[in-house]
Amino acid sequence: MRVVFMGTPDFAVGTLKAIIEAGHDVAAVVTQPDKPRGRSKSLVFSPVKEEAVAHGITVLQPERARDEAFVEELRTYNADVIVVVAFGQLLPASIINMPRFGCINVHASLLPKYRGASPIQWAVIDGCEYSGVTTMKMDEGLDTGDILMVEKVKLAAKETGGSLFDRLSDVGAQLLVKTLEGLEAGTITPVKQDDSESTYVKMLHKSFGKMDFNKSAAELERLIRGLNPWPSAFTYIDGKMLKIWDADVADNISEVQTEEVKPGQVVTVGKNTFTIACGQGYLVVNEVQLEGKKRMDSGSFLRGNQLEAGVMLGE
Repeated sequence: MRVVFMGTPDFAVGTLKAIIEAGHDVAAVVTQPDKPRGRSKSLVFSPVKEEAVAHGITVLQPERARDEAFVEELRTYNADVIVVVAFGQLLPASIINMPRFGCINVHASLLPKYRGASPIQWAVIDGCEYSGVTTMKMDEGLDTGDILMVEKVKLAAKETGGSLFDRLSDVGAQLLVKTLEGLEAGTITPVKQDDSESTYVKMLHKSFGKMDFNKSAAELERLIRGLNPWPSAFTYIDGKMLKIWDADVADNISEVQTEEVKPGQVVTVGKNTFTIACGQGYLVVNEVQLEGKKRMDSGSFLRGNQLEAGVMLGE
């Protein structure tokens, strides 16, 4: 097939590679404009652009994909299909309906659940047993197009947003190749989504990671994993941000009288861990990062910082 690929972040790179390796003709890659980074504000390529340049593929970077001039330029590539993976802009009907096989999107959830941004992190935060990837034929709605193929992935007990991101990126790449094969062979029957079962998830912001210890330890432990590596779950100790990267849940702590503790209170300090009371249960903290310091296991943190039972976090 003659393909135009639209994508921007790391998650999309594996799919672009898989399309190339499968022998499809990638006529052009469309990605977001280069962004200034760091103190120097030097322009940096998106991960997808880096991959396209490495393969000598033409790169297009429209400020607005719906601009008429860009739509007409895209039309000149005569693509059989446009593949869209985390591109970052909504597409107009003039692009969606342009190629004969339409625009095919790779979405990192089991649609119609988790339409919208951040489906990977929310699957972990919500404690889902399964996540997965859906390929769909795009329409003008937000992740509302007909489903083409689906592959489920079982979450590991200590799955993080980062580990699931990597797994679903690989699954999505291979599923897209299978989808293109099925479309070309005419063996795929699109299935309409059941809108009554749909859920939408919002884009995550750094502030979302602030831990509310009135919640249960189980909820907070999932939050920690879901926001690892970004934007991370955090609290405060002595006015400094303390990121918590790994923790376990304990229902009871034998040496603690539950009626004497408050949510957010450090209730035990051991050699290699410390424990925080929550609205229900306790968090046994294994890995942290104090503001201005590197990530470290709790044992290293405790050897370099005085922490005593009774200290309240979050202040």
